Amino acid sequence: MHRTLLFALLMLLGSAASAQERTALVGGRLIDGYGGPPLADSVILVEDGKITEVGSVDTLEVPDGYRVVSTEGMDVLPGLWESHAHLMLVGHADYVHWQSEYGDRYASEIMPAAAVQLLLAGVTSARDLGAPLAVSIEIREAIESGEIPGPRLFVSGPFLQHEVEDWQDHYRWAVEGEKDARAKVNQLADAGVDMIKLVDQDKMTLAEGRAIVDAAHARGLKVVGHSHRPDEIRRGLEIGVDNFEHTGLTTAPEYPEDVMRMLVERTATGRVAGGPLFWTPTVEGLYSYTELVENPEMLDKPCWKRGLAADTVADIQESIKHPGKLGYMQLHPLRAPTLKRKITQLREAGVVFLVGTDSGVPMNFHCDSTWREMDGMVDIFGLAPMEVIRAATYWPAVMMGVADEVGTVEAGKAADIIAVKGDVLKHINLLGNVDLVMKAGTVYKQDGQPIEARL
Repeated sequence: MHRTLLFALLMLLGSAASAQERTALVGGRLIDGYGGPPLADSVILVEDGKITEVGSVDTLEVPDGYRVVSTEGMDVLPGLWESHAHLMLVGHADYVHWQSEYGDRYASEIMPAAAVQLLLAGVTSARDLGAPLAVSIEIREAIESGEIPGPRLFVSGPFLQHEVEDWQDHYRWAVEGEKDARAKVNQLADAGVDMIKLVDQDKMTLAEGRAIVDAAHARGLKVVGHSHRPDEIRRGLEIGVDNFEHTGLTTAPEYPEDVMRMLVERTATGRVAGGPLFWTPTVEGLYSYTELVENPEMLDKPCWKRGLAADTVADIQESIKHPGKLGYMQLHPLRAPTLKRKITQLREAGVVFLVGTDSGVPMNFHCDSTWREMDGMVDIFGLAPMEVIRAATYWPAVMMGVADEVGTVEAGKAADIIAVKGDVLKHINLLGNVDLVMKAGTVYKQDGQPIEARL
């Protein structure tokens, strides 16, 4: 079944658990995702996995037959999006070892564990940007069918890039010529992916890069491209990449002037170019690294171990036992001071930020990274909390073409809702301890505790 039709069917049917009860969330302050003034003393009626009415205690009476869940003293928000996750990774520091030893556990252990960790952190939608094709589709469908819990998953399957090492070829596909580029995009599209992931586009020929983007757009798929190097951005803009990832993983103090001119030219075209230019900075792991080395206690948090076998946990722990010695991270202390300037440049250029973290890479755990990215965007880089909330709710749904179904709290949308005690517009780090998680009308976490019977 086509991905869009399947999504719509699931929206209509809801989950079995949610269809058995009607729920009213009553009393909290609603931040609906549109960026307007919050609604105090809100009432949200949920039936069959969808929001049917939204009002306040003064304007909307809870009908008979609804189970009332109090959100008094809480801020109520749309479920969060994690726009750059790697479910096949769960924090191990040695990629070659991980692929060799755990590839046969992706479907049975690793990816289901990552999915439930994201869900309990308040992430009700996630983009999985890079994994073997078959298992990507398998896990997405298992979540959609209710076989396993997890966020709504949007998958790219394997990266498309210029060259690939042998140990990577199960989740990265090399492109050899324009014809091959189109063929691989169509193979991914035929399998049912939700987007195309493009890496090292500056090392491809211009014809290859254009073939990938043109073929993807012809199949209704957006293209997500790396932005590690200025040339990746230049080439990505030239060929029409829709969403850039990362924030220049180099020690350069800022983006070059010509890159900024190109970005402004692209953002100035707006809808003419197919909509906003989206950017997912993925900066949390960079700016928090020095703090982590100084205080590695956060590596002991139990949430990242959920769903993983004891030997998997032990292997991950051994790989990150000395975080200050990991080669993967050695440039982080030099990169971190450049981030504020680069974030400022991107904002001034008019890009639309999405919240994503590269969750799953070494020491960047699915259960703990999304809120940290949001916290840093506010407290370090100076974005307004409402802007960051929209970057984690409304805008990802727009980018993925599902804003009619998710991303905001309003009648007719899926009941993907979270709630936290306190004022997230003053203290956004409260999202590090989500009290209520509802997805498609089913409550998976309440009063800060997972509902184990549903997990």
